[in-house]
Amino acid sequence: MADEQTTKNVAYIILGISFLVMMWFILKQAKQNRDDSLEGSEPNIAGSDERPGSALNPEQFDEPDDDALDEMAELLGEDED
Repeated sequence: MADEQTTKNVAYIILGISFLVMMWFILKQAKQNRDDSLEGSEPNIAGSDERPGSALNPEQFDEPDDDALDEMAELLGEDED
């Protein structure tokens, strides 16, 4: 059988290796979490983000109707009343 000192040395080596593996994993996970957090909190740059939805009929905005013209005249103070 192995003597007591050899058994302790083997146990210390195994514990040291497992400690190093745990530290590597923790540091790797912390770096990944930090990168994900920084990526999620970056400011939006015009045109880089996708906005959902669009007008169903965008041609309807080419020519304003009479109601829209009356409302614009009222807002500008050009109403005939």
